[in-house]
Amino acid sequence: MAPETPRPLVTLVLPAFNEAGVLEEHVGLILAHLATLEQRYRFEVLIANDGSRDATGALADALAARHPCVRALHHAVNRGLGKALQTGFEHSRGDYVVTLDGDLSYSPDHVDRLLECIERTHAQLVLASPYMPGGRLTNVPWLRRTLSIWGNRFLKHFARGGLSTLTCMVRAYDGPFVRSLALRSTDMDVMPEVIYKTMVLRGRIEQVPAHLDWTRQVAAGPPRRSSSMRILRHVVSTVLSGFVFRPFMFLVLPGLLALGFAAYVNFWMFVHLFEALAVMPPDEPGGRWTAAFAVAFARFPHTFIVGFLSLVLAVLLIGLGVLALQAKKYFEEQVFLQMEVKTALRALSAHVARER
Repeated sequence: MAPETPRPLVTLVLPAFNEAGVLEEHVGLILAHLATLEQRYRFEVLIANDGSRDATGALADALAARHPCVRALHHAVNRGLGKALQTGFEHSRGDYVVTLDGDLSYSPDHVDRLLECIERTHAQLVLASPYMPGGRLTNVPWLRRTLSIWGNRFLKHFARGGLSTLTCMVRAYDGPFVRSLALRSTDMDVMPEVIYKTMVLRGRIEQVPAHLDWTRQVAAGPPRRSSSMRILRHVVSTVLSGFVFRPFMFLVLPGLLALGFAAYVNFWMFVHLFEALAVMPPDEPGGRWTAAFAVAFARFPHTFIVGFLSLVLAVLLIGLGVLALQAKKYFEEQVFLQMEVKTALRALSAHVARER
């Protein structure tokens, strides 16, 4: 009789920042749901307390003491969502790693869908998407909904693969793969960074329909006000993420358009110049060309100025675009190198631990 295949270990990473009011209740709901999946999976739950200023850290420690599958990880100060996720990934041991919002804006049953998809497709990354067919949004505030929808549409335009969401945190990862990634982002921009590096490494990305539901948050009362500076930072981060995916669209394409415009304007500049040259007498003092240029410039100065400036702009954009494409290629080579180095270091650490 063949030995029974061990159940896959799944690490659930829950970033938490000032979640004392809901942490205990929500972790309880998550653990209750995970208990329904114990026939198929083993679980560990990592609460990544990102420097909370309330009782989140103490509650996380209490939950870890009460539940053997729960571990609490702490940052001394708030370092951002990206760093909280990186800490969770580094301490994960699962064959699969699932990240979930601690506020349960995505219900715990999304874990089932993500795991089913990643097991079936053998993908490196599975995204929960409320914007693909079958996904939906409920009670999401207007500003958050608008920023999310248009931010994802913007990124979808620049990232290949037809992904309908690139910013959602609810995802499933192949465990060894995500632990091999060298991530640098400290905030929400870690989401497109993971997707970009997965694409660079030729990893498979899938997505499943999701339900983003803010009913709990609305029932709890008015949300904390977001500062305009934070919103601006999020918009800038989204634009920069789009640039990382396809610098060609930001620099080379506008440069080519500027070059076409410069060619059109400069064509009329030469038309005006030759018109003036045609009426210049052969014995014009100082030379016919110089005099014709002076007359044409005096009559149509905007044509000469706009033609020159648009040509300079086109050359600058195309030059910067070429440099950006070269830097992108170099960066992608570094992603491969970083993955190999990090994988080798983890293997070496595991070997040293076994020898001890």
